[in-house]
Amino acid sequence: MASITLTESAKLAQDDLVAGIIENIVTTDRFFEVLPFDAIEGNALAYNRENVLGDVQMAGINTTITAKAAATFTQITDGLTTIVGDAEVNGLIAATRSNVNDQVRVQIGSKAKSTGRQYQTQLITGDGTGNNMDGLLNRLPAGQIVTSLGANGDALSFAILDELLDLVKDKDGEVDYIMMPLRTIRAFKALARASGGAGLVETITMPSGKSMIAYNGVTIFGNDNLPINQTKGTGTGCTTILAGTLDDGSRTHGIAGLTAANASGIQVVDVGESEDSDNRIWRIKWYAGLALFSQLGIAYADGITN
Repeated sequence: MASITLTESAKLAQDDLVAGIIENIVTTDRFFEVLPFDAIEGNALAYNRENVLGDVQMAGINTTITAKAAATFTQITDGLTTIVGDAEVNGLIAATRSNVNDQVRVQIGSKAKSTGRQYQTQLITGDGTGNNMDGLLNRLPAGQIVTSLGANGDALSFAILDELLDLVKDKDGEVDYIMMPLRTIRAFKALARASGGAGLVETITMPSGKSMIAYNGVTIFGNDNLPINQTKGTGTGCTTILAGTLDDGSRTHGIAGLTAANASGIQVVDVGESEDSDNRIWRIKWYAGLALFSQLGIAYADGITN
């Protein structure tokens, strides 16, 4: 007589299921941990940047004063957009399939993760069209670029990093971050090993307790959202690295994330039962944006080949 088959025996038993979900969709972006957020009233924040200073002159006794031109300013407006998605769970599934993993919590958690990841992506590559945010790569100031790179791009060097940091003048030369793709961090580590470090490479502890590498005291953040498929001249597979400052609450320095004062952060709203099915809907949303207060608070090297 043949032995019972594995398929048939499965009808009389149940596999052990591990509680929780193992993350398989992960993007490295620790910068999100330090980015400040500014809660604003209304759906936009307006601020003024210096355009032209009022003029002055050198004068002697009885010199006629002709320096009468007034200062002019450029007004910038950064608005909020909505990142949103619905978690919809069938009533029967929620009632009978939540003994190990709460079906509702899993779906809400997944939507919340997607919301955060969408913001991280938009922070870098948002093109400002439609409902997209105006990301950093879309608003880099023309005068804040490293000029020593070749026409077709160059490999990372300490000289490029030094020029990049020198361009950040917003906080009297204090720089809060360097941001680059993970492949470029590997290139930086190779540079450091080849030079013996020379006191330039340090380890800094983040607020979360995680350790990060730093160059000349500036934390280096790996960011998978920085594209590595850009073209410069005839060079392909290039990327952009960034350096800059974070706002300190004064709304005058570097960058800050924006969120609604009366609904800050990611919101979860129980919409209720669906009208035409036995499903319940939870809406996950975030009213968010980005401000670049000072153009001297960001700089970039465009065309890094490694």
